[in-house]
Amino acid sequence: MPGYLTKQERIAVAGVDDLVIRSLLDRQQYADPHGVAERLGISSAAWPLFGLLWPSGAQLAARLADHPVTTGERILELGCGLGLASLVGHRRGADITASDCHPLAEAFMLENLRLNALGPMKYRHGDWNAPERPDAPGARPAVQGRFDLIVGSDLLYDRGAGVVLAAFIVRHAAAGAQVWIVDPDRGNRSAFNRALTDSGFDRREERLDTPAHDGAPAYKGRLLIFKRPMLAGETILAV
Repeated sequence: MPGYLTKQERIAVAGVDDLVIRSLLDRQQYADPHGVAERLGISSAAWPLFGLLWPSGAQLAARLADHPVTTGERILELGCGLGLASLVGHRRGADITASDCHPLAEAFMLENLRLNALGPMKYRHGDWNAPERPDAPGARPAVQGRFDLIVGSDLLYDRGAGVVLAAFIVRHAAAGAQVWIVDPDRGNRSAFNRALTDSGFDRREERLDTPAHDGAPAYKGRLLIFKRPMLAGETILAV
């Protein structure tokens, strides 16, 4: 496509067949001729980040590959980027919705579905800072309703992101929902953790450190796990 270069890679995820993923060639790629990303507040430096494969995304994909598929469970991936984790869940038969705020994320998702001969998967625009009103002129289909499992990887890259991310999660977490956030020890967890625990979520962590192997670099990070307790009289929402 004009304005940037791409590549295709075969990505191995334990527990599922390899996935072919189209991504940007490198972090130097950039194209926003109509200023769509700029209007969304995405700078030229941040623009390529959605289109790269990240180690934390691979960790999340591996976690979803091991997650039992449960009838009726609705899963939402936040900041999906190229959608590796969502594609893994979708291939296994999970009811998963991918979401991102980047204007090209959906197009890359559609191409990666095609490359892997996968059927349609739900995608929704997800802007934590300014959720779109569905009735606004020109509004893109936005994340709506509540989910039983909300997942994401490497989302706490900005010190100020934690509070708005937590508020978005609270709005979309069903009764009894779990939240998994893979964090590569960026150091911005405190406000996010506090915001969710103040909203009544229980929290625990798991280390995800792995040594280098088979040419893959070592990984250091953690999985933040939250659970919203079921309150008296509450039922799981079917939205």
